[in-house]
Amino acid sequence: MISRILVPMDNSEMALQALEYALENHPDADITVLHVVGGPSPWGGTATSLALEENLEEAAEERAEEVFDDARKLAAEFDIEITTEVQLGHPARAILNSADNFDAVVIGTHGGSLVDRLVIGNVAQKVFRNSPVPVIVAR
Repeated sequence: MISRILVPMDNSEMALQALEYALENHPDADITVLHVVGGPSPWGGTATSLALEENLEEAAEERAEEVFDDARKLAAEFDIEITTEVQLGHPARAILNSADNFDAVVIGTHGGSLVDRLVIGNVAQKVFRNSPVPVIVAR
């Protein structure tokens, strides 16, 4: 029985679809939405600006709030409360490190741009291949 579900989310439509799948199909489960803010890296993008932040954790929380607001609105449509969590670092690694605490992971197929997927890799694919718990990939 699936009683604890991890739903990694970015600000993509696919991530919202993954959360919707979890809410519709597992209404009695405890659902945790995880947003991973990439740590400062040489790849550029929004993660690089984190290096300039005085308080890295606070900046990560602020960046996650938009994702969490969308997740809470969707959960409210199902009259379900969700838990939220922010982590810093590489998304696939953070998700895999958290997965042990859950019965399943529900993840969208992809969230980033084509360049992100080609250069950094597909997070969903890495999670699917390496997860210690079952992974449901929502499309």
